[in-house]
Amino acid sequence: MKRERIPWDQYFILQAILIASRSTCKRRSVGAVLVRNKRVIACGYNGSVAGDDHCLDVGCYLVNNHCERTIHAEMNAILQCAKFGESTDGAVIYVTDFPCLQCTKMLLQAGITAIKYVREYHNDPYAEQLLQKKQVQATQVMIDQQQFDNLPFADYLSIDE
Repeated sequence: MKRERIPWDQYFILQAILIASRSTCKRRSVGAVLVRNKRVIACGYNGSVAGDDHCLDVGCYLVNNHCERTIHAEMNAILQCAKFGESTDGAVIYVTDFPCLQCTKMLLQAGITAIKYVREYHNDPYAEQLLQKKQVQATQVMIDQQQFDNLPFADYLSIDE
């Protein structure tokens, strides 16, 4: 039986979900993938500055119910591009959660042309207003069980019998 390939949006959003599994935040795991011309240019997950303590190990550093230790996944992906000299202009971001206001502003300044996300997360009205004003579409990507059933995961799993 011929297997169908998954659509591009689900392909990249599944990568963002996998990347979120590297998160070092105890409160929420978030992953982001920056894509240009259907090619991944950078990835990021939420976690501490490289070399600093991780929330998983020492707890969150909370100020006003926000962890100050954590760099957001979107920012880590953008910073990876800055570090390695990759332009973000015209890229699309696939992220597990709707970006916060600060990340939305950063993504707009970086030239991101579309935001694709899985979960709604305290969607900020001003962030949504900015996206409209800049004509950057934020689209929720849905993944259903049937798409997972068509993936060849079993081919890569070692199952002891």
